[in-house]
Amino acid sequence: MEHIVNLHIEKLPEGVYLATSEDIPGLVAQGRTISETLEIARDVARKLLEAQHERQGQKHACH
Repeated sequence: MEHIVNLHIEKLPEGVYLATSEDIPGLVAQGRTISETLEIARDVARKLLEAQHERQGQKHACH
């Protein structure tokens, strides 16, 4: 399943890029290039969304 997520990417004074998202709380990714940062952000987003779905599934299983 594909999700569209808005990312905010900024170049830090240290020369690396930082990606965050208001769409997925907790998403923070850092890379040496924009491309690397996007790839890392994609992986982090996938893991955060999977964890969120697992938690929701556990809530429903308890009822």
